[in-house]
Amino acid sequence: MADLFHSGRIVDLILLLVLVEAALLGWRHHRTGRGPSLRALLPNLVSGAALLAAVRLALVQSEWLWVAAALLFALMAHLADLHQRWRQVG
Repeated sequence: MADLFHSGRIVDLILLLVLVEAALLGWRHHRTGRGPSLRALLPNLVSGAALLAAVRLALVQSEWLWVAAALLFALMAHLADLHQRWRQVG
């Protein structure tokens, strides 16, 4: 189990689960028309995936610049998600 964390593979497994979740939610929306569309979820999913990528990069002791880039990408996706949600309310 410790090797899963030291190698960063635990994050790969979590990212795979996020991908499966996105596929299932997209399929459900397409089939039933219920729940949020994949397009509506995309900024949130990208933000989470970028945060997970930053964790993975930190776990494998990558250069700090790569970790910072992943965090910046997560921030941009998060801001896009907030903008999208703000437009829906207003």
